[in-house]
Amino acid sequence: MLSLPRSLARARPLVPSRHIHSQHRTTSFGFKTIPEESKESLVKHVFDSVASSYDLMNDASSLGVHRLWKDAFVSTLKPGRKGPLRCIDVAGGTGDIALRILDHARESYADRETTVDVLDINAHMLKEGFTRFKKTMYHNTPQVSFHEANAQDMPHSLFKDDSYDLYTIAFGIRNCTSIPAVLKEAHRVLKPGATFACLEFSKVNNPLFSTLYDQYSFSIIPLMGTILAGDRESYQYLVESIRKFPSQPVFAQMIREAGFATGGDRDGGAWTDLWGGIACIHTAVKL
Repeated sequence: MLSLPRSLARARPLVPSRHIHSQHRTTSFGFKTIPEESKESLVKHVFDSVASSYDLMNDASSLGVHRLWKDAFVSTLKPGRKGPLRCIDVAGGTGDIALRILDHARESYADRETTVDVLDINAHMLKEGFTRFKKTMYHNTPQVSFHEANAQDMPHSLFKDDSYDLYTIAFGIRNCTSIPAVLKEAHRVLKPGATFACLEFSKVNNPLFSTLYDQYSFSIIPLMGTILAGDRESYQYLVESIRKFPSQPVFAQMIREAGFATGGDRDGGAWTDLWGGIACIHTAVKL
């Protein structure tokens, strides 16, 4: 059995869940409207189901393009350019963003001191990431650690106020129960002047392209889930969750309401569209 780091075991009992205890508030789970307190367990079930085939399905459903998007995401941030960074990668259980950050810092700037704390609410996803890092030079070094915790309410004893230089979250924030709560926590743990960066599926602006993308998403991706992972339902949810995520201007405003400063509300300002808006990079600075 895979043995996870002590930091992971330490984080688990400290994760409070008071933010989800409400009998009156609702949220979305794909196209369904559900009580807020139900979403965390439903999302956990989805990622328990897809963890072992997550990278395979991402490759199949995006024809490998998600790797290019992640490369662009990290390259845009240039970790290591101004010296070693303390980074936190949230909803990053598989470790692919953390590995890119460490590789970019080392290969581009000869930086072997940048560190990444990988945080995820799902233990199965963290096991996948830990296994991935066992094959790298960063295994058993201070440069990476894994923590099971909730992005909406991170344990203050482990994730202190004003302690990180860079916060990343890639294809994860749309699965959280409360996006404003995640943004608030991101603002809390970042140092003043530090960077928040989010890579997420977004809104396609071209009507024709949007129609073709919808046809592909709702017909092909769930079918791939059935064939490759034996799990159509989870991939149907993933497609629906993309459509429920706020548009680029709406999400940018949510980021500002959390206390961050962004560029103007346009592509190339507060956000950068990838492939016509299928995915999008949002960046901001903590005031």
